[in-house]
Amino acid sequence: MSLALEPAGLATPPATSRFRWALPGLALTMLLSSLGTSIAHVSLPTLVRVFDSSFQAVQWVVLAYLLAITTMIVSVGRLGDLFGRRRLLLAGIGAFSAASLACALAGELWLLLAARALQGFGAAVMLALGMAFVGDTVGRERSGRAMGLLGTMSAVGTALGPTLGGTLIAAFGWRAIFLINLPLGVLAMALVWRHLPLDRVTASTNRPAFDWRGSLLLASTLAAYALAMTLGGGRAGPLNATLLGAAVVGVGLFVRVESRVAAPLLQPALFQDRRIRHGVIMSGLATTVAMTTLVVGPFYLSGALALDAAHIGLVMSAGPLVAAVVGVPAGRAVDRFGAARIAVAGLLAMLIGCIGLGTISFRLGAWAYIVPLVTFTAGFALFQAANNTAVMADSKADQRGVVSGLLNLSRNLGLITGASVMGALYALGTATADITRVTPAAASNGMHLAFGVATGLLCIALALARRGRDAATADA
Repeated sequence: MSLALEPAGLATPPATSRFRWALPGLALTMLLSSLGTSIAHVSLPTLVRVFDSSFQAVQWVVLAYLLAITTMIVSVGRLGDLFGRRRLLLAGIGAFSAASLACALAGELWLLLAARALQGFGAAVMLALGMAFVGDTVGRERSGRAMGLLGTMSAVGTALGPTLGGTLIAAFGWRAIFLINLPLGVLAMALVWRHLPLDRVTASTNRPAFDWRGSLLLASTLAAYALAMTLGGGRAGPLNATLLGAAVVGVGLFVRVESRVAAPLLQPALFQDRRIRHGVIMSGLATTVAMTTLVVGPFYLSGALALDAAHIGLVMSAGPLVAAVVGVPAGRAVDRFGAARIAVAGLLAMLIGCIGLGTISFRLGAWAYIVPLVTFTAGFALFQAANNTAVMADSKADQRGVVSGLLNLSRNLGLITGASVMGALYALGTATADITRVTPAAASNGMHLAFGVATGLLCIALALARRGRDAATADA
């Protein structure tokens, strides 16, 4: 019989001096996971030549990583809650680092894809448990600043990836974009090992069983949805429809299975908590709209403003750079004014930026795009810091891993949905078969349609946020 009654992974928060070194370790895990996504995109043309493969085959270097994160992130969050977050986070960093080395050594494309899937598993662990650890290491009064820092590091990884990747490939070859992860992984592991609180040991007889059936069913359902949204290059076909139907059936089966197991992967009480439920929905909606700027923006800048690749990259970098700068101040604002107020303020800024992008005139030039983009991105940084803080603060200590996994899952699903659906809306708005060859007027029409729908999604998110703010005010 164990004397430790606390769930695995829950420990007493460390002293302030120790916290100062724990948070950089968590921040590094966020940097590594986001860098793993953004740095790979720039390598695809090189990999096509190196492996003498088609672009459709090589793009799985990106898709394998994203699919692994999407399908595993909720399950690994729950595993951390049950068996100890610190030990699982160390294992995740180790898997990510080892997979990075395997990617660099891969001599065949299929080996590279397998290594990228393992790397995605490690990233899923880091994403799910990084935010979960904030509750264990940071006082509630400082959680906003911690979430802001994690958001900043994620934005830095996104912004740094293409530039760093291009530089490394030009100087040392494509393998260098994976080898760069090794020293960062070793440093992250050292900080986590030394400064994060130890897991409390819980006897196996007192520990709830892990829901393997629910986990496998959820992973299969998410994989079907992700593939339905990504296969076909934006053109839906019978395979996409079949996969989407399988995802719908999978959701029904998952709900049925979860209602019959003693220790479900996702406990119904999670969704009965309005703040958690609304926070997860808002995260998905906001990220879908944020992905619209990344997917639609380059086509608009090329088709409407006739910018070359270098200038498009310069304009597009304004978004991640603003997010990186705003992240920490946003977290401080959350601690000072409350998560509910800052979430509403962030969504309002996003809405203003989105309306600006949806009514833009190509005759006004690039600055007419940059100003609303910067407004939107600053709002997104505010919202992310506030929403993540609010959701994690309301989650129980033994559920932080799975709740963090849900938040990150909603983000990934938003990225996938935004890339596919909003890209298709832009193409529909241009009324042109080849969206790489459009008139400025057609590009503007596509932009207006995509961001018109995005504005509607933000209105839904804002309504949910206002309800959350009113509920917080009533509770106070």
